Amino acid sequence: MSQDLEQLTALNRDYVASVQNCDVKRFDEILAPEFYCSNPDKTLVDRAAFLEQTARPIAIRKLHAYDVIIRIMGDFAIIHAATSYTTADGQQATGRYTDCWAKKNGTWLAVSAHVSR
Repeated sequence: MSQDLEQLTALNRDYVASVQNCDVKRFDEILAPEFYCSNPDKTLVDRAAFLEQTARPIAIRKLHAYDVIIRIMGDFAIIHAATSYTTADGQQATGRYTDCWAKKNGTWLAVSAHVSR
């Protein structure tokens, strides 16, 4: 269980960094084929559309996750966290996300995400 917690902690860090850095390559490695994301604008996008939107520069800066809670239930895990970031006009803002992960063939992959701002 502690190894899974370490892996998910590192994957969560990678996920947040990949959002901030528009890192499509890393997302391509950690997203399951059946991945879906509920965006802050209330759209639901599949894996391909998520990778496409990730490739576009984002307006927020200094994205930071805190109050991270990782719950592991066998080969399934849920990560809840709060975020802080700076908007394009320099304002401080906060949000939340919930990511769901499934362990497939010994590897954790993100299967779902929900982001609110």
